[in-house]
Order: sequence, then C-alpha cells, then structure tokens
Amino acid sequence: MTSPSCESPAEPTERSAGFVLFRTGPSGALEYLLLRHRNGGHWGFPKGRIEPGETELQAALRETREETGIDDLHPVPSLHRDTRYGFFRDGMPVAKTVRYFVARAEASDAVLSREHVDACWVSLREALDLLSFLEPKALLEEIESVIRSQAR
Repeated sequence: MTSPSCESPAEPTERSAGFVLFRTGPSGALEYLLLRHRNGGHWGFPKGRIEPGETELQAALRETREETGIDDLHPVPSLHRDTRYGFFRDGMPVAKTVRYFVARAEASDAVLSREHVDACWVSLREALDLLSFLEPKALLEEIESVIRSQAR
C-alpha cells in the first residue's frame, strides 16, 4: 500500500488547437504554410491554447488569425487530427494534445505575430525538411494523402 505522500502528482495536461493551411501554388502543386517560432527557432503550424469558453475550432481560427493575419479559410469538413507530445515547463512534465484542423487559405501573405520570425509556403518535401518535430511531419504526410484522395 502506498501512502498519499509518496504518490507523484498528476502530470499537467494542456490542450491547443490550430490549422494546417494549404493552397495551390503557382506551379499547381499543394503548398503548406509553416511558421518559424521566435523561441527555439522551430518550424510548425499556427496553433495555440484553447481559451475558456472556446471550442477547438474557435480557438484554431483565433490562433491562426492572430499568428498569420489570415482569416479567409475554407476548412475541409470533418478533417482534423490530434497530435500528442510531452515537454517540460519550469522543470515539470506537461502532456500536450493539439487538435489540428485543415483548411485551404485564400490569402497567401502572412502577417506574423510577435511569436514568430518567419513564414513560408512550401511543398510537402520542403515542409518535411523544415518541420522540426516528428509529430507534425507524420501529420502532414497523412493530411496530404487525404487531400489528394478527396481531390480525385
């Protein structure tokens, strides 16, 4: 029997939401918007914490607008995926789940927030080279496959 004082506290959890934005580039190929984060310099998709009272979709739309200035989106119905990963904040482990929605973006110029230092529209291959973590790479490969199959 374990005494309560010996039990480890529950690992904090955090939920975020964002968008994988795509467009048809000048060559006719799909391109994806990546953002380079100011802290750490990693590349990823627009996302952020879900605020109290927001749905996942509302948070994803708000975060995308705040981080890119893009709000003319055409979400792909019923296409969303979750990624899960862990990190440390103030020396404590945090389990994070991010719900990514997928949308075609009509605007192509991103207006960056102070959180990011760069943005670029890139092909799948370029995105896979730039993305810093495995979870977004696997997510993007799956999303590209679904988008292509729906376009047929």
